[in-house]
Amino acid sequence: MLRIGLTGGMGAGKSTAARRLVELGAVLIDSDAIAREVVAPGTEGLAALVEAFGRDILAADGSLDRPALAARAFADDESRRTLNGITHPLVGRRTSELMAAAPADAIVVQDVPLLVENGLGAVTNLVVVVMAETETRVRRLEEFRGIARADALARIKTQATDEQRRAAADVLLDNNAGAAELERQVDALWEHRLVPFEHNLRTRTRAPRGEVQLVGPDPTWDAQAQRLIARLAVVCGGAARRIDHIGSTAVPGLPAKDVLDIQITVADLAAADGLREALEGAGFPWVEYLTDDPKPGADPAEWGKRVHANADPGRPANVHLRVDGWPNQRWALAFRDWLRSDAAAREEYLAVKQKAVAAAAGLTGEPAIQAYLDVKTPWFDEVYPRVIAARPGE
Repeated sequence: MLRIGLTGGMGAGKSTAARRLVELGAVLIDSDAIAREVVAPGTEGLAALVEAFGRDILAADGSLDRPALAARAFADDESRRTLNGITHPLVGRRTSELMAAAPADAIVVQDVPLLVENGLGAVTNLVVVVMAETETRVRRLEEFRGIARADALARIKTQATDEQRRAAADVLLDNNAGAAELERQVDALWEHRLVPFEHNLRTRTRAPRGEVQLVGPDPTWDAQAQRLIARLAVVCGGAARRIDHIGSTAVPGLPAKDVLDIQITVADLAAADGLREALEGAGFPWVEYLTDDPKPGADPAEWGKRVHANADPGRPANVHLRVDGWPNQRWALAFRDWLRSDAAAREEYLAVKQKAVAAAAGLTGEPAIQAYLDVKTPWFDEVYPRVIAARPGE
């Protein structure tokens, strides 16, 4: 199933987005609702809280008095750890139960208010953040929830900043214009990204590739790559010796195809093959591409690799698994760093890329990629000795 993390600050409109996603067919898992459920009267969670903090945290009807609990649980770090030690495992267990009960082809939306604050984006397939200006949020909180302005501002300041949310977001939904416009954005997200992503994930299909073309440098490319790297790190665990953003999108200021390249360094090809099932299950289907083009003077036997691609139609990416210390693994890092450090090299490479794009014009899919590579490969062969000589330690 496809796991979407949905979040946003108080008053931003996250609940409106969640409601519309459910109307479109999503399965909603509401973290706040679960947090209340696991400490409802008669639960083991409430019993554990009473044992830890005393019966004074109960209301007259036997339910949890949340302000009374907060006064005790947030008095010091040890009490806060005690609270989290009780509630977090219960919330996690109930969340897992709801996930397991969802259909295999479900698009599961996890509504998590503190997703950014708790760094949970890496365990989802996609993070969607609803954003609105602070003044707009404060006005909504005053109007619809009866929260005084000073209180609203104080609560907002305790949450993640807009900059932190933007950094964590794969998708930003702008809710400054109101519910109708937000719903339009949600509808488009559902149709053009979430439904195709779920299909590709379930069928283990890479996202379609369009024409080969260069776009201007995007200053967010590296942040996008780092989000993918965080997800890949969760999937690979200790089997990944390092994970790096490589290729043209890793070189600031360089026009490139809007495709991220990520390199996972592994101990050997057996380790790469051992990650295949986990990577495919996480939305990175295997691609039948088993070797790089050996460069002159290098042992062809040490240019093998494994390749996976992103199933997300909104973020094309290639994931290259290469063996630690092999020439192709070293070359990918050395070439990136050479371009980063040498302006003349960047200009030279850009000219080659532009020529390659012209050769691929009018083609799509594999023919386009091959025409593109037919121009670039001879140049790579030519500069390989220069790059390795300039960066022998890579």
